[in-house]
Amino acid sequence: MAVTIFAAIDVGSYEVSMDIYQISPKIGIEKIDEVRSRIELGHDTYTNGKISYESAQRLGEVLGDFSRIMKEYKVTSYRACATSTLQEARNVWIVLEQVYQRTGIRVEILSNSEQRFFGYKSIAAKEADFSKIIQKGTAIIEIGGGNVQISLFDKDTLVTTQNFKMGSLRIRERLLSVEKETIYYEKLVEELIHNDILSFKKLHLKERKVDNIILLGDFFMEKLLVSDYGMGENRTISKAVFMEMYERIVHKSAEQLSVELGITLEYASILVPALIIYRVFVDEMEAQNLWVPGTQLNDGIAYDYAQGRRLIRSTHNFENDILACAQNIAKRYMSSKSHVRAVLKVAETIFDSMRRVHGMGPRERLLLQIAVILHDCGKYISMSEVAKCSYEIIMSTEIIGLSHAEREMIANIVRFNNEPFKYYGEADSKSTIDRDTYMIIGKLTAILRVANALDRSHKQKAENIKVQLQDKELVLVIDTQENLLLEEGLLTQKADFFEEMFNIRPVLRRKKRK
Repeated sequence: MAVTIFAAIDVGSYEVSMDIYQISPKIGIEKIDEVRSRIELGHDTYTNGKISYESAQRLGEVLGDFSRIMKEYKVTSYRACATSTLQEARNVWIVLEQVYQRTGIRVEILSNSEQRFFGYKSIAAKEADFSKIIQKGTAIIEIGGGNVQISLFDKDTLVTTQNFKMGSLRIRERLLSVEKETIYYEKLVEELIHNDILSFKKLHLKERKVDNIILLGDFFMEKLLVSDYGMGENRTISKAVFMEMYERIVHKSAEQLSVELGITLEYASILVPALIIYRVFVDEMEAQNLWVPGTQLNDGIAYDYAQGRRLIRSTHNFENDILACAQNIAKRYMSSKSHVRAVLKVAETIFDSMRRVHGMGPRERLLLQIAVILHDCGKYISMSEVAKCSYEIIMSTEIIGLSHAEREMIANIVRFNNEPFKYYGEADSKSTIDRDTYMIIGKLTAILRVANALDRSHKQKAENIKVQLQDKELVLVIDTQENLLLEEGLLTQKADFFEEMFNIRPVLRRKKRK
């Protein structure tokens, strides 16, 4: 069977890396080479708000080298991603366009939720261990140069994921002016991050015990644990071993660590803040077992590529994690569980029965499911401004695995469920949604409106429903003894827009009794 050669490129805050993989159903995913180059793009971003001319030139040189290496390996496909932190640089799009013109490599900027989803998928490469560990309360802590991401699992289900702007490079830059003037650097870092961690603990760990912590992050700790502390093949360590390593490192200067550990001075300078962040989380969560899988963002990018092209099989359902994240948001804003379940069933049934008409696929079905789950969340804030408040909640809340554009799609679907639909060209001038994407928003809005109308009473009259496509009608057959006068009236109001989008009119009928 043919082997695919794939390259994953990570343009990070302090390093640009490329990993080459060979992928096939027989061998799975195997890394065959890796290239690393130090460029502190995050330093420019945090200090000046822009990527400097020198850094942009250096990035072009590095990616040019990567392009030549890909040709040598006969790479058939690649994906190059910049981490979400670089979005903060005002000129990042100019720089990436220049890089593309120079190297032919198109770099996309991941949203934070996409970036963390890839990090999460990278662990799935070690699937047997991962599936076993997350059966109990588990926290994934991923430290990057700009951000820290925490994801909580319980009984194989994603409970929540939260992002903090307290990455190792960001903290180093914020404390640079006082670092040399104090012997209490550890305390300064702890004070800087502790309030955010306590807030997270109050919100999400009140009734949840964390048994295991999975540590992610591209830094030297993993190699140190393997070489000096005897971390075995299962890559687990106790909290005591972690603290032994921590005490050995945390009070030393970057210069000392660079010499002792044989790493660059720049790398040594971010090792200490990263370790302090980990230690505070480990202390607050009181977990005794730590797993260091040794995976990186590029491993997740390769896994996602292989999974999307069905070159590998995964026993873990990642879409369920995205839905679980949406369900927890709905729960936080006290959405009616029974109402959501009823509307979801109708919406899914309509979507599935009209595949040959609407031309949408599994990803659009997922976006519809999330829109249904979150369509009423704004009621928590205002009963009279449901559409506006729901839109703002969705746009302000990360949903792991979704891009910013997909989140904007969902927010608009939910908004137009209650507000008059704005046609393309009439919408928000700040929006970057293209015409084709806006058409999908219109289609999914039409389906949501009809499904929601059939449970406007919140009495779940349409739980037993069948949908039949007959000529220019979508016949919704409900098996119920309840009065359907309200649903019939509301459906008439929603049917015009549905017919406009699909050239098919939804019609409500009661199932005939024998």
